[in-house]
Amino acid sequence: MRINEDLTKPVIVHAANLDWVPSPAAGVDRRMLYRVGREVARATSIVRYAPGSAFPSHVHSGGEEILVLEGTFQDEHGDYPAGCYFRNPPGTSHVPASEEGCVIFVRLWQFRQGDSTQIVRRPGEGQAAALRASAHAARVLFEDITERVSIETWQPDSAIAVENRRGLEFLVLSGSLLSQGEPLEPLCWGRLPAGSPLEAVTGPDGAEIWIKDAPLQHADVLPMPA
Repeated sequence: MRINEDLTKPVIVHAANLDWVPSPAAGVDRRMLYRVGREVARATSIVRYAPGSAFPSHVHSGGEEILVLEGTFQDEHGDYPAGCYFRNPPGTSHVPASEEGCVIFVRLWQFRQGDSTQIVRRPGEGQAAALRASAHAARVLFEDITERVSIETWQPDSAIAVENRRGLEFLVLSGSLLSQGEPLEPLCWGRLPAGSPLEAVTGPDGAEIWIKDAPLQHADVLPMPA
């Protein structure tokens, strides 16, 4: 399966308008944003857990990055309410579930070789970051020499420009934006190749956005199994 696999082209996906696709686990459905592969895939998705659903225990051979969007995500290590962000590096394992139901943003098989950093950020955690023009708040969830992951809150009715030297991926969490004439609302996901800045004007309620500043695929990304 191939969905938005051409990393040289800008892509915007209005995920709220996509159909839910069942996963192998009962009660767990996905909206696929980017995918190369079948069930084991290099993928970015919005995943919905129905109340009481669970996914069987599994190892993240290619790593997993998650942002909890709604409800409470759970595994044997704890509960993660909306706003939690974590990275499960290659080799980690868990039994994901949700007693009350939840929606999460997930990136799979996009870790690079040697990346073993495991992080859990609770809602509101993260290092305060310098504010770009028209930003109200910004915090860094993860940063190393090759990537920077942050959440920013942008002021209402303001022009925003995010430079893009390495590649940008973003998810609108709340509020609204207008970028190149296209409205971007909650659950709108975008990916921009290096050299294509994100330029937008926020709506009357401003916007909160998750941003990854990194190569769209690391040169030493973990290889997929044959």
